[in-house]
Amino acid sequence: MKIHVLHTGQVRVSPYLPFGGDNCSLLKASGMTTPKKDWLWLPVSVYLIEHQKKLILVDTGWHRDMSPHGVYDKRAQIKSLGSHILYLVNQGLLPAGEAVNEQLETMGITPSDLDYVLLTHLDCDHANGLRALRDAKHIMCASEELECARRNSFIRYQNKWWKNVNLQTFKWNGTEGPVHKSFDLFEDGSVIMINIPGHCDGLCAVKIVNELGKYVLLFSDGGYATKSWKNMITSGISLDKKMQLNSLQWIREQSLHPDCIESLANHDSEIRPHIINL
Repeated sequence: MKIHVLHTGQVRVSPYLPFGGDNCSLLKASGMTTPKKDWLWLPVSVYLIEHQKKLILVDTGWHRDMSPHGVYDKRAQIKSLGSHILYLVNQGLLPAGEAVNEQLETMGITPSDLDYVLLTHLDCDHANGLRALRDAKHIMCASEELECARRNSFIRYQNKWWKNVNLQTFKWNGTEGPVHKSFDLFEDGSVIMINIPGHCDGLCAVKIVNELGKYVLLFSDGGYATKSWKNMITSGISLDKKMQLNSLQWIREQSLHPDCIESLANHDSEIRPHIINL
């Protein structure tokens, strides 16, 4: 198997959003009390998996319409996200050629070539690009995450990101992970969506395992960098802080396991685009 780690632009957030810790308030995480000069630009990662059976994309990053000319565009982002509140919390930048569909095109891949688009969760920097991939054969997220998005649609989520997209939900068929909920995509242990709640209810890590049992762990926003699990730093955005800490502990254990080849967060500024041969 081959895993392409791709960067689809950047997101700018308060440093307390990714690394606020256990006692960080939502106000502090939102950045309302932090000068913009102290905010961080972080990469927005997606992952293309060339599996023996299917072609899989994990997450979608930003849609081109938030940065139409490849530069920072406040008005376009607010329109793309459908929310001025979200713009205040995170600003995005998508340089020319870096939208996921644009990068796939340079690889000779069209959205209809994708067998699966797996969404780790439905936050804007993970699902905003969905509309450009609507022709993928299957687009999936956990049923808990779609329900979480419906309950929190006023501030955190916007249904327009997946409007006219055939978004399918899956039910757990396994017991791996911190809350013993997992979804084995092919029922052969090679691609497993593992529930790591806390940041949001349906958040999933993706574990890709080869025939020797070696694996790559994509832990999405279960932590925002390697230092998150190394130093047990929870993010400032969570629906359940205790559950978030429990999930981060599981990520730490998985990342330290001798069979783990790489363990990747979606927004780690230390990670560069590269290819993992598994």
